[in-house]
Amino acid sequence: MQSFSIGALKKPFNIVIDNIASDKSISHRCAMFSLLSNETSHIKNFLTAEDTLNTLSIVEQLGAEIKRDGSTVTITPKGTLTEPSNVLDCGNSGTAMRLFCGFLASIDGAFTLVGDKYLHSRPMKRVANPLRSIGAKIDGREDGNKAPLFIRGVKELKAFTYHSPVDSAQVKSAMILAALRANGVSKYKENELTRDHTERMLKGMGAKLENDSEGFIHIYPLTKPLKPLNITVPTDPSSAFFFALAAAITPNAKVTIKNVTLNPTRTEAYVVLKRMGANVEFIEKENVYEPMGDIVVSANELNGVDVSENISWLIDELPALSIAMSLANGKSKVSNAKELRVKESDRISSVVNNLKLCGVTYKEFEDGYEITGGKLKKATINSHGDHRIAMSFAIAGLNSGMQIQDVDCILTSFPNFKEILDTLKS
Repeated sequence: MQSFSIGALKKPFNIVIDNIASDKSISHRCAMFSLLSNETSHIKNFLTAEDTLNTLSIVEQLGAEIKRDGSTVTITPKGTLTEPSNVLDCGNSGTAMRLFCGFLASIDGAFTLVGDKYLHSRPMKRVANPLRSIGAKIDGREDGNKAPLFIRGVKELKAFTYHSPVDSAQVKSAMILAALRANGVSKYKENELTRDHTERMLKGMGAKLENDSEGFIHIYPLTKPLKPLNITVPTDPSSAFFFALAAAITPNAKVTIKNVTLNPTRTEAYVVLKRMGANVEFIEKENVYEPMGDIVVSANELNGVDVSENISWLIDELPALSIAMSLANGKSKVSNAKELRVKESDRISSVVNNLKLCGVTYKEFEDGYEITGGKLKKATINSHGDHRIAMSFAIAGLNSGMQIQDVDCILTSFPNFKEILDTLKS
């Protein structure tokens, strides 16, 4: 188990960053969705991190031909998907495991999805149960709530009308993928719009998805293979946000982050940072599968903020925002964020327990927390195997110094995080 120390910055920075990790959510989907075509998909700037490479390996095990040249990937399906001879390892990725549940539910064969010890502790019934209700055969530990998961693909799933009790892009995507092979038009509804990469990408490939006035997505079953992907994966705004945070909490600092997806369901954390007082500018440059452009963030006095809406749009960035809240004037409150408890760690507990070590005053709630802003002090932080906790407190270290334990998890999502972090001090 590795650890590293971060020393406080002694001077501000003004930098342009163009080597932040590619978007993980889109990279996972590029690999998986390529199997819905019968032609070669061309993907540039694919994220070459452990989790996404695991997904690429699973796609290969299912019968596709993979060619890689650095971050450029071509994926050629070979007709009917094949039953793998070994388990399908999702690593640390809940996205991969949950989406593959929907994808594989109607593929002929037997499939076993496994992951690391952290993924094996995460709840899967939120996906397994709605899939089971339409005919999927999914089992696992705790009646299918914990991995390893075993899937016996069925020939045809039932069309459905499903109003999800949880706002989760992973649940939505799994159900949409299952609906593509259902026996009729399916309808899916969520209370709050979650990340919509699945809908955007599938529409771009030729799938028929329509939204009605009642908030349902109508998903039509496929009648033929989809068009192949020809896509450049944008920079991940969730990964980029750590350096937006660094600029926001460092007096006189500024960062320009290049080629980020500007999808509104992915930039809410920047909007919150702007509400707190930071200077934030979005510069759109293109819009094909996804709107893309640059984000410029510079420091300004930060003030407390209440965050209770569009939670699903910033669920991954809330740990980083907690650092900004800890250094802001006044109190900040996060609510309606119970989903944080079932991420890579219980992120509510992980955030507040580590903030306590840093001398921050807080109140913990079942669905969030309240933070009284002030100062951070140096501490030794336990990441609990959660990359976003590790990276959030590493950025906090730029203000006060910090020792981060169990940083192996960072490599699964952001291999060059420490390299970029070190450039801020050069």
